[in-house]
Amino acid sequence: MDTTDEWIVERTGIKERRWIDPATDDMPSTMGTKAAKKAIENAGLKPSDIDFIIFATLSPDYYFPGPGVQVQDLLGIPEIGALDVRNQCSGFIYGLSVGDQFIKTGMYKNILLIGSEYHSGGLEKSTRGRGVSVIFGDGAGAVVLSRSEKKDKGILSTHLHAEGKHAKELALIGPATNRWVDTIMKENDPNDTSYYPYMNGNFVFKHAVTRFQEVIFEALKENGHQPNEIDMLIPHQANLRISQFVQKKLGLEDHQVYNNIMRYGNTTAASIPIALSEAHLEGKIKDNHLVCLAAFGSGFTWASALIRW
Repeated sequence: MDTTDEWIVERTGIKERRWIDPATDDMPSTMGTKAAKKAIENAGLKPSDIDFIIFATLSPDYYFPGPGVQVQDLLGIPEIGALDVRNQCSGFIYGLSVGDQFIKTGMYKNILLIGSEYHSGGLEKSTRGRGVSVIFGDGAGAVVLSRSEKKDKGILSTHLHAEGKHAKELALIGPATNRWVDTIMKENDPNDTSYYPYMNGNFVFKHAVTRFQEVIFEALKENGHQPNEIDMLIPHQANLRISQFVQKKLGLEDHQVYNNIMRYGNTTAASIPIALSEAHLEGKIKDNHLVCLAAFGSGFTWASALIRW
């Protein structure tokens, strides 16, 4: 496609991205299972200790069923429930909120939460599609949510929002059940882009920088904290320029914000768990740290979570 590294970096901050090799058998479910095994091991648990699975993705292996059930099978966990979350870039935090409530009500003890995406198989890899295709990467991340008796630790609050009137500003419209593959093939319209992702870039950017700030301040206010008390902000890795804008508005130093979009691109529901995992492994998140997660994306949906590590 007609683009350059300089053009991409200037607008998005992205230097690299990872795309699945079509010759392999990698899919959202298999990548999610690999991440899940690491998360379960790091939690000191066995797959049999998991009570419930939540899988966030916009790119499932199949149109239906969702990949949550496939992970349940791949992990060999008999007959536990599996829930699929379709909230795109906000999917991981939406899933986190659901898991948090299940645990707080006593329904489950250990919940596996996965974010996994296979974008590259559905991108328009041409000059026409470059505005979207250069941004997105494939990947997966996972966490285990477990019940704790420590009242001052864990997920302090989650905050979820949506504004559906802007749904078509960042969307993949077709194929859909009212215009299925046979209809698209019959029309044979070379200018039809409905089956590729569409993004109104400037419009999305303007809304994202506003909603990121709002939902972060909402979480802080709910728990009586100020921005300077955040030890680590992990924003959804949509665009490095968005993250930098929000960081400046909040008055945060570089060590208080974790970004890895430079290496992976936008991995949608997988971006926060991948960044969270890396920040923790690098020792940038420590015991008792105040960690804030925030996301904005298609829907429009946006969300935040405040966590005492």
